[in-house]
Amino acid sequence: MQNTYGTGTLALVALLAFGAGLLFTGSGESRATMLTSGPEAAPEGVDFEPVWKAWRLLDEKYVPASSTDVTSRQDRVWGVIEGLAESYDDPYTRFMPPQESKSFNEEISGSFGGVGIEIGIRDNILTVIAPLKGTPGESAGILAGDLIFEVDGMTTKDMTIDDAIEHIRGEVGTEVVLTIAREGEMELLTIPVERAIIDIPTIEHELRPDGVYVIELYNFGGTAVREMRHALGMFKRSSSNKLLLDLRGNPGGFLEAAVDIASWFLPLGTPVVIEDGGPNEERHVHKSNGNDVSEDDWRIAILVDGGSASASEILAGALSEHGKAVLIGSQTFGKGSVQELVEVTPDTSLKITVSRWLTPNGISISEAGLAPDLEIGLTREDLDNDRDPQRDGAVQYLLSGTLHGIATSSPTRLEGVDELE
Repeated sequence: MQNTYGTGTLALVALLAFGAGLLFTGSGESRATMLTSGPEAAPEGVDFEPVWKAWRLLDEKYVPASSTDVTSRQDRVWGVIEGLAESYDDPYTRFMPPQESKSFNEEISGSFGGVGIEIGIRDNILTVIAPLKGTPGESAGILAGDLIFEVDGMTTKDMTIDDAIEHIRGEVGTEVVLTIAREGEMELLTIPVERAIIDIPTIEHELRPDGVYVIELYNFGGTAVREMRHALGMFKRSSSNKLLLDLRGNPGGFLEAAVDIASWFLPLGTPVVIEDGGPNEERHVHKSNGNDVSEDDWRIAILVDGGSASASEILAGALSEHGKAVLIGSQTFGKGSVQELVEVTPDTSLKITVSRWLTPNGISISEAGLAPDLEIGLTREDLDNDRDPQRDGAVQYLLSGTLHGIATSSPTRLEGVDELE
């Protein structure tokens, strides 16, 4: 079983959540491509003499700022590899020396300490993709689209996602202070958040009095397939044919979960997502496994926003492009790259972007995310007054069968950096 991490993104790397850029395609173990033991041959056409010259010059001339400032030769090796990874200018390609590699493995093992927010890099700024439901981040008032400028007074300028995770995570019960910029606020906001063990919720569902069945899916984690199967079973037994699938704030999870769930709506062999490994690799098409339980009279609306990323975008894109559902809300985050975890030494690893996700029609999810069929804004006033025009619009569509005449609110939106005005 191959286990690749891909967007936004099960991005457990996002501290605190599922997204920061990792999407699991397997059941939890990393796909580790081991380097052969012994000296590796130098790449053809590459002159390493400048590297060795710089090493010798530093050995000869460098004087530490203090007598306690010591950099070991092994630390220098890690620094060389780290610099090589950073030269690709990809926020998700990252070398992890021993301590970081250990922390990463702890993060993907299950429940963990953190604040419960999914983060990503957008326009070179550390950005909140979504706070997770029921977590300290949500309770503290962090919103999708918030720009994190400082963590405990440390600037996030040039800070990688993994660096941010390291600083935000900490001992359960302690506090981390995030300094953020938010659309509509004239000054930076200082938000203290108490760290906790993060047990990520998966799903809620109910039949509304008007006959619309609502399924809120919060992530594509290890229990998502089982819980979604149960929710769909309840939907079928309800005799309703109107399904509202809410993927807002869902940062992603297992690729297999997205494909399995899409398979309950699509015939056998229907493309769900395309994995594009670049010009030297043949594209791999992930297809429906044929567990289609949908009925011809089902009417489906999917709610999306700037917090919908990775596996959420895969599922929404597949059902939309195959005519099974309409998308309502606002532009999705656009996290569609895949990372592979490669072991360099027994205690270090490289997280390398190896491919990107395309919708069945060949549209790159990473380029700009997915545009909804009906764009409905969500304003600050809506939130303050406990209104949800996006859900109201989706319900109106499901009851009427048409997108025409559905009222939209102000175009000022909260989800995602590009959507803020």
